[in-house]
Amino acid sequence: MLLYALRRLLYLVPVAFGVSLLVFALVHLAPGDAISAIVPPDAPQEVVDKLRTYYGFDKPLPVQYFRWMLVTLGGDFGTSIGTGRPVFEEVGGAFLNTIVLAIAACIVAFSLAVVLGTAAAYARSRAVDRIVTSIALIGVSVPHFWLAIVLVIVFSVELGWLPPMGLGPENVAGWRLDLDHLRYMILPTVALSMIPLGVMTRTVRSTVKEILNMEFVTALQAKGMNDGRILLHVLKNAAPTCLAVMGLQAGNLIGGSILIETVFSWPGTGFLLNSAIFRRDLPVLQGATLVLAFFFMMLNLTVDVIQTMVDPRIKRG
Repeated sequence: MLLYALRRLLYLVPVAFGVSLLVFALVHLAPGDAISAIVPPDAPQEVVDKLRTYYGFDKPLPVQYFRWMLVTLGGDFGTSIGTGRPVFEEVGGAFLNTIVLAIAACIVAFSLAVVLGTAAAYARSRAVDRIVTSIALIGVSVPHFWLAIVLVIVFSVELGWLPPMGLGPENVAGWRLDLDHLRYMILPTVALSMIPLGVMTRTVRSTVKEILNMEFVTALQAKGMNDGRILLHVLKNAAPTCLAVMGLQAGNLIGGSILIETVFSWPGTGFLLNSAIFRRDLPVLQGATLVLAFFFMMLNLTVDVIQTMVDPRIKRG
């Protein structure tokens, strides 16, 4: 198992290099000029040239890439053009906020998906199956940014039950696990969890239903094993497939929450990327995108290792 994990980790080295090259190329191919976005139109040309030299934009792109990679490997992501703060501090704080929101959405989505999907697979009533299938279909069909706006209108504007945006109460620094801060998480968590809830519910339902039709389940029933133990065997056999889909959905929650964080003004990586795009803050764009890509790769590696631990038969050479 350890050798398998180390081998998979080594495979990530060329992938990480390719991802860094792709991130750098896409950011610099985007139209617009980072320096022009922060200086007034009537700024003297010598000021613009000094800024280009300071941020290294006067060098050819290959030189900029290798200089960026050298400082990044040293743990320095550079300085934000828009705020003047170190990119590592901005991305680090935003990433932690995104992780908090994504974990909450994962807990809600995956726990409900296992319950609903298993209930639909076991249900003898066609009505139960149709209700669960309808919930899953709504989850994957409704745009989450539209749902976020609807939730704000209903529960914040009309009913006044929950705060519409932000991370926590005013004049309180940081995020803490208390009731006041949890109230700010409810609406973004519900909006963000709908798509993975729909995808995972359909996955669990189809996987469990397929396993229930296998011969070993019939054999366990014939031996008189109780339903609870049979369910454990079924879920264990369904775990590898469900874990693979869970890993992809968790990665999507981390990297694809830009619209949700923008609607709720949640200061995560999505909100940070949105702000950096508008002000053409290339160091922040590169740093945040690279961190998200690296996390996604490590998440896939973790899921692969867990899948192998659950079912060694899927171990690849």
